[in-house]
Amino acid sequence: MANTRRATKKAPEKREKKNKKDSQLVIRLNRELRDRFVDLCEELDTSAARELRGFMKEFVRKHENKEK
Repeated sequence: MANTRRATKKAPEKREKKNKKDSQLVIRLNRELRDRFVDLCEELDTSAARELRGFMKEFVRKHENKEK
């Protein structure tokens, strides 16, 4: 009798992301401003989260090493 064992596929290993996103920042803001921002992000084919992360990175880079 021939060996009829099936080859089992292993699930691909999940690669760890370089900068794992593991925190949230909750803010309160005017609904109209939020809606306008999200609409503009959609028009520009980006996400609100991506744009806010970019702003935060640039802000930290700019202000973190300033002399006090």
